[in-house]
Amino acid sequence: MWLLHKSKNKVSSRRQMQIKEVKDDILVLPNNEYRLIVETSSVNFELKSEVEQDVLIDSFQNFLNSLSTPIQILIRVREVDIDHYVEQISKSKVTEKEKVYKEQIDNYCEFIEELVSGNKILSRKFYVVIPYHHTGSNKDFQLIKEQLYVSRDIVMRGMEKLGMKVRTLDSLEVLNLFYSFYNPSQVKTQELKAETVKAIFQQAYV
Repeated sequence: MWLLHKSKNKVSSRRQMQIKEVKDDILVLPNNEYRLIVETSSVNFELKSEVEQDVLIDSFQNFLNSLSTPIQILIRVREVDIDHYVEQISKSKVTEKEKVYKEQIDNYCEFIEELVSGNKILSRKFYVVIPYHHTGSNKDFQLIKEQLYVSRDIVMRGMEKLGMKVRTLDSLEVLNLFYSFYNPSQVKTQELKAETVKAIFQQAYV
């Protein structure tokens, strides 16, 4: 089942995405479908020796064989907002008293701007989506969480054995992931924050 289902019909984004809610870091979908998303680091396979590559291949095979549920691997490529980064560095001059350090900050910002001039700097983030389909009549959310956590722990242990760092996305990070899908041009200037989400659900916005 696709998490994102774009349609040519003019319907709300919420209906297109087929998302009911995000509760306790878990994505709740229609038809008793649930998803938990973990972010993972990458491994540079090409820089490994031949022996290390063979070990990684064997370990990855063992990891796949250990899975009790299918998983979805998501690679998210986004343009890095260098302007925002430079702006944050420049603000540090306000608290800096030494003239030499202020000059170093200016030189560093100028160096970064020249370095990326005319070029896009891209970042890659890697995610694993863990699904769960609840078939029982008892829709105890605590039970559903426990079932998802069992699958998550298996996935995380397997990936950590591959030398990766893995962590679970919280509710805001899950929402921000989908926000970036549907609002790529606004992500730079309108970052999704906890205060914004709270205001939306309380309808306390202008």
